Amino acid sequence: MADIYHDNSYLSIPIFASAKAFKFMRILLTGANGYIGMRLLPVLVEAGHDVTCVVRDKNRFKPSADLLEKVNIIEFDFLHPENAVQQFNKKQFDVAYYLIHSLGDTSTTLKEYEVRAAGCFVLVATLTKVKQIVYLSGISNEKMLSKHLTARKVVKDVLIRSEIPYTIFEAGVIVGSGSISFEIIRDLTEKIPLMIVPHWLKSKCQPIAIRNVINYLQLCLMNEKTFNKTFEIGGPDVLTYKQMLLDYAEVRGYKRYIFSLPLLFPGLSAHWVNLTTSANYTIAKQLVQSMKNDVVCKETSIRSIIPQELYTYKEAIKMAFARIEQNMVVSSWTDSASSSLTHLEVNQHIEVPVNGCYKDRKWLKIDCADKEEIANRFFGIGGEHGWYYADSLWRIRGMLDKFVGGVGLSRGRRSKVDIDPGDTIDFWRVILVDKKNCRLLLFAEMKLPGEAWLEWSIVQNGQHCILKQTATFRPKGIWGRNYWYAMLPFHFFIFRNMLRRIAGLK
Repeated sequence: MADIYHDNSYLSIPIFASAKAFKFMRILLTGANGYIGMRLLPVLVEAGHDVTCVVRDKNRFKPSADLLEKVNIIEFDFLHPENAVQQFNKKQFDVAYYLIHSLGDTSTTLKEYEVRAAGCFVLVATLTKVKQIVYLSGISNEKMLSKHLTARKVVKDVLIRSEIPYTIFEAGVIVGSGSISFEIIRDLTEKIPLMIVPHWLKSKCQPIAIRNVINYLQLCLMNEKTFNKTFEIGGPDVLTYKQMLLDYAEVRGYKRYIFSLPLLFPGLSAHWVNLTTSANYTIAKQLVQSMKNDVVCKETSIRSIIPQELYTYKEAIKMAFARIEQNMVVSSWTDSASSSLTHLEVNQHIEVPVNGCYKDRKWLKIDCADKEEIANRFFGIGGEHGWYYADSLWRIRGMLDKFVGGVGLSRGRRSKVDIDPGDTIDFWRVILVDKKNCRLLLFAEMKLPGEAWLEWSIVQNGQHCILKQTATFRPKGIWGRNYWYAMLPFHFFIFRNMLRRIAGLK
């Protein structure tokens, strides 16, 4: 018996346009590592365009290796326009996509951030002599808009005033694997057989498949029929949010019962969404406020300008699960720190601190012949695979995190098999993946009175290999220290047995 030592391509999109639409263009893609940007990027590259991606952190931008070789990358933050001239001077582009959105900020700063970022984008587009701006927003044809949709409308106004030819698309719920709307519907329907929902779930929506959205974004390029126009885009179905939940359940083979009550207020509803889905409270509150409005297309002129087959809501769900089952989800809203413009700088957490930290170190000897198999276990941790020991305790910890406004365990993994820096694994963020040297580093995004890292590695030691597991906690104040000592009994059993299971021991 071993002893544990311790000391405390997204290219399947159908195209419905003439060859003229594929004229070579120089494209500036902002929000390139966001949910929409990661779906659009391979389509633009495959069409033969010269694409320059703008990201805040190159280390978090992880498209496939062959795709990465075909694009240019600029590291830039649109909240800091003072650096625009230095970064974009002497560059020229034909088309610039504005795909920067903020969901995670407080409502008091949301509008300010959106306006600042949009203004900087206009400055960059002017400097680089852009001939067309393309923007994806939300349908905002109601008089009483939520703060979230109001901020989107403000961005639209900034872009229109730029006097650069623009094409603006406004969508309601986008249905696709990894989209925030889809994942919330998925969480609610699959987890809760009986739902008591607010009466405004009777609001109407016109959902659209992600494939249709990507088609519109690509096929409008330098299409003068789309210049200086705003188009509302949606699929063929107009449904209530309640019906969307029931239709999802039907596609997945579930029987669900949903009852509406008039006394559920937005704040209470946001807490409910936070506790039962992968959305944190701030994002849930923004979305709940938006759901009080109907988001139905009032004009459909885009359908004659860019004709394509529009998928029904149920067809979009089936396509989304086809990609999930094939482990082909190329992007998720949880993987992008751009869901909040007050963002996490991943680079700050790659070097695990030493001073002022508590550490739980454990290691054991393993057979070097089993090195790859054991490494694959910790590279596959979380999500449906679980945490190898005391999964019920991990779920309780996730529920507690949800109760205090954290992310909980609902986010899961983007893929069962693939893992990249910037991915989410339940309430952890992947900081470093080094498969060559068998090392994985995670940073905790749960609510904590401090900062936490969890790391696995395998190192050669003479004739043997050693599997190392290190939990690091940097406390904030007395509450952080008390938290660490309170968790020591749990850490002893959980971390000890988790390491044994990863090593293949009982």
